[in-house]
Amino acid sequence: MKYAAKRIAMLLLTMVIVSLLAFVAFDLISGDPATAMLGTEATPEKVAALREQLGLNRLLMVRYGEWLLGFFTGDLGVSYSYRQPVWDLIAPKVLVTLCLSGLTFVLIVAVSIPLGLRSARSSGGILGGVRTLVNQLCMAVPPFFTGILLSWLFSTLLRWFVHGQFPGLDKDLGGSLKYLFFAALALAIPRIAMTVRMLRSTVQGEMRKDYVRTAISRGNDRGGVLYRHVLKNALVPVVTFLAQTMAEIVASSIVVEQVFAIPGLGRMLVSSIANRDYPTVQAIVVILAFWVVLAGTVADLLNQRIDPRLRLGGAA
Repeated sequence: MKYAAKRIAMLLLTMVIVSLLAFVAFDLISGDPATAMLGTEATPEKVAALREQLGLNRLLMVRYGEWLLGFFTGDLGVSYSYRQPVWDLIAPKVLVTLCLSGLTFVLIVAVSIPLGLRSARSSGGILGGVRTLVNQLCMAVPPFFTGILLSWLFSTLLRWFVHGQFPGLDKDLGGSLKYLFFAALALAIPRIAMTVRMLRSTVQGEMRKDYVRTAISRGNDRGGVLYRHVLKNALVPVVTFLAQTMAEIVASSIVVEQVFAIPGLGRMLVSSIANRDYPTVQAIVVILAFWVVLAGTVADLLNQRIDPRLRLGGAA
C-alpha cells in the first residue's frame, strides 16, 4: 500500500508538471488568443472585450490554476477554431481512441502470450527459422503500411467494411468495433511480434536456471513448471514492455487513424495543429501524457504483485 501510494503521488506530481509546462508553452506560442479568435474582425475594442471575457488579463499562474481545476471538471477552455468548449469537441474523440487502444491491447495480449510460450517450448529447425523470419518481418513493417494493406484487402477487395464511413460508437457499437478491429490489427501486429520475441527470450532464460532443473529432476511436469513458476518470473519484463506498448499505441494511432479515417484524438490533434488551435492541442497533449504516465504506474504496480522480491524492495 505504501509503494502504491508513492506511485500514485508521483503520477499526480508528474501530471501537474506536464500540465504546467504545456500551459505555459502554448500560452507563449499562441500570442494573443483574442486576436486569433476574432481574426479579420479584430478591433482594439473587440479584442479588449474578448480578453476580459476570457480572463486573459489575469496573471498566468492564476489562469493556470483555474485551467487545472477545470481539467478535472471538464472545462478545458474554448477552441479557437470551433468557438466551442474544448471538452465537448474532444470527448467523443477520446472515447474512440480509447476503444481503438483497448482493442489493440487485447489483441496483443491474447495473441502474443500463447505464441510466446509455444515458441519458447518448441525447438529450432526449419520451422523455428520460418517463425523467426515471419516475426522479423512483422516487426519491420510500420503500422501505417500494414493499415494500408489491410484497408485495401478488407475494404476494397472483400468489402467487409466501408472505408471512411465510421458508424459512430453511439449509433452502432458493433459496427464501430468491427471497423476499429482492422485498425487495431494494424497497430497490434508489430507489437505482437516484439512481445513474442521478448517472452520467448525471458522464458528460455528462466528455464535454464537451477530452480527449474531441480523441479524437473524431482519429477514435476515440464509444462506445469513452466506455467506455475517460470511464467510468473518471466512476465515481469514483459509486463513493463506491455505498459510501454500501451502508451505507444496511442501515439501510433495518430497515423493509423488517418489511414482508416477514424475520428479519434489523432485526427483531431493533426487538424488542431494545422489550424493553430492551441487550447485543443494543449488539452490533447495533457491527456496523452496522462495516458503514458498511467500506463507506467500500472506496470509498476502489477510488477509488485507478480514478483514478491519487488514487493519487499518497495516496502523497504
